[in-house]
Amino acid sequence: MTTITRLFDFPHHQLKKFNLDKALVTKYNGKWVATSTKEYVDKANQISRGLLRLGVQPNDKIAIISSNNRTEWNITDIGVLQIGAQDVPIYPTISQEDYQYVLNHSEATYCFVSDDEVYQKVKNINANVPSLKGVYSFNDIDGCKSWNEVLELGKDDSNQEEVEKIMASIQEDDLATLIYTSGTTGRPKGVMLSHKNIVSDALNSSTRFPIVDGDTKSLSFLPVCHIYERMLIYLYQYRGVTIYFAESLETISDNLKEIQPHVMTAVPRLLEKVYDKIIAKGTDLTGVKKKLFFWAVELGLEYKPYGANGWWYEKKLDVARKLIFSKWQEALGGNLKLIASGSAALQPRLARIFNAAGIGVMEGYGLTETSPVISVNEKENNGFKIGTVGRLIPNTEVKIAEDGEILVKGPQVMLGYYKDEEKTNEVLKDGYFHTGDIGEIDSDGFLRITDRKKEMFKTSGGKYVAPQLIENTMKQSRFIEQIMVIGEGEKMPAAFIQPNFEFLKEWAERKNLQIGNSNEEIISHQIVIDRYQKEMDLHNQKFGKWERVKRFELTPEEWSIDAGHLTPTMKLRRKIIKEKYKELYSKIYG
Repeated sequence: MTTITRLFDFPHHQLKKFNLDKALVTKYNGKWVATSTKEYVDKANQISRGLLRLGVQPNDKIAIISSNNRTEWNITDIGVLQIGAQDVPIYPTISQEDYQYVLNHSEATYCFVSDDEVYQKVKNINANVPSLKGVYSFNDIDGCKSWNEVLELGKDDSNQEEVEKIMASIQEDDLATLIYTSGTTGRPKGVMLSHKNIVSDALNSSTRFPIVDGDTKSLSFLPVCHIYERMLIYLYQYRGVTIYFAESLETISDNLKEIQPHVMTAVPRLLEKVYDKIIAKGTDLTGVKKKLFFWAVELGLEYKPYGANGWWYEKKLDVARKLIFSKWQEALGGNLKLIASGSAALQPRLARIFNAAGIGVMEGYGLTETSPVISVNEKENNGFKIGTVGRLIPNTEVKIAEDGEILVKGPQVMLGYYKDEEKTNEVLKDGYFHTGDIGEIDSDGFLRITDRKKEMFKTSGGKYVAPQLIENTMKQSRFIEQIMVIGEGEKMPAAFIQPNFEFLKEWAERKNLQIGNSNEEIISHQIVIDRYQKEMDLHNQKFGKWERVKRFELTPEEWSIDAGHLTPTMKLRRKIIKEKYKELYSKIYG
């Protein structure tokens, strides 16, 4: 069996071991189109040969910008890596200026785009990127070369020997990819990940995946330009999993029903939305059905793994699963056994309710700089503890610094930041990567994240406040879509809140309240403000006096990636939000 040491070994391994008819599956014009492992490898070789004929050299940088996950992305990825070049995946939603910055900083020579929207952004800045020789598109776009031209160039296999020669010369410690972190502050940093970084992370994380090799379906929709989804795609290839690419975030519930996957990844924000939708449906029920529904929910919220609640609880849970939770499973396709959650903190209540419902939501932890997984929960081996991010994956060492910071050592730790020795030296010290997260490891070896070191602040009274902890608690309210806790150097914590307008309107309708039509009217209505005060009072009880949110302001617009409130992985851009609402800030603190 092939030993896997470089990223392009994954599809070759899959060809030898599983040779799937359906390796990668994408929907085009309403039809699912499957690419077999053989076709995947053949086309990747074609791309390699085509790129060589375009003059691509080892260590050249090739950008890939795609609005959705799709088969072409993976074929291009392997085609680029096989000839010793590095790919630079770019978030499609970042600004044109950031495109320009990343393309120039990486000195990308070619760029593959998915569609017209992305192409227009690249076209607008093309003249300001002197290194860029050509742009190719996966979709057919007027005025843009098609990626089929590169495939066509590689049809003649007379230079396959050259591809094989370069492949043989590539070492596991060689640079494979540059991933520019979306960064909650400042310019994106180019994280240099080697083949070994990502390969080791995929192989070590794989030990936590209870799936049937060669007979499992996954649904992929988190952006593959993000290392989390990308690493999992290599892991899926290693285990012979068929990968279906979701069309978009909007179609995800349809895609789940069509594909009926066994496994997928998610960010907490998605799970929150799924949960809210389910609860909204339950609220619409009447009589006995409604009573039963909420009995099951209450029961689910008390869930503890491994039968820790005792036999009587388990008996009731069996009934709840048959009557209520089976319908939840059906809504998610009916086969979903595992959802790997990452990128932000998962509220423990979501881990409880989904696992009670028989849908294994397992939270993990990592950063782009660690390729990404450091630790992850698993169903087997007593490896699941709610409120933690699981035990460390194999070959990974974590040390907790004196100030509580999590320091990591292992084969998945990045080579450094591209062209930035100073920032590299700030985080890579004494053989450890400094994560900037605060945490602890309990006696059973489970890692718990308590906060972001960079995001903690002190009030003017000298008390430390951990905003994420408070935000995650407050976000359990169905009235709150997003919240940001502020108060650095001020006498008390306060918050900006983006209401869940959809739920708020439903609530007003149920109560026969007139709260206005526009978001501006709604947030200035006293009834609404009083209702939010009630939510604050309820959740504030869980915190020390100095941590309680004493004042808040509601914002009329919905926080989004496009408007700059959120990073592409849905984290708050704190500096930008504070700047956007500086008038509200002054209103709170005078």
